[in-house]
Amino acid sequence: MEGIRRNLKIKTSTCKRIVKELRSYEKEVEREAAKTAAMKDNAADPYDLKQQENVLGESRMMIPDCHKRLDAALADLKSTLAELEETTGPEVEDAKKTVADVENQFPTEDA
Repeated sequence: MEGIRRNLKIKTSTCKRIVKELRSYEKEVEREAAKTAAMKDNAADPYDLKQQENVLGESRMMIPDCHKRLDAALADLKSTLAELEETTGPEVEDAKKTVADVENQFPTEDA
């Protein structure tokens, strides 16, 4: 039972970390898009502009990847939580809160 609780804490932390990562990439895309737009407005060197567009494209590619990882981590957390259905404790409450928060912030087809 203690192993499952520890596993639950790890999976809860994983979900929280991926949410932070996703938020970070979203902010990065906003920053890089603004920087790219400013470079276009200022008629920047075509090479520099191309490099900046590549940076923006790479940042944008990370968002769907984070969503996939978050979906997988959330499903994993839910299955572990289901194993502890009759159990209570701070780990279980934290996991339930994390699942609810993630589902509210990032609605999915099955949620």
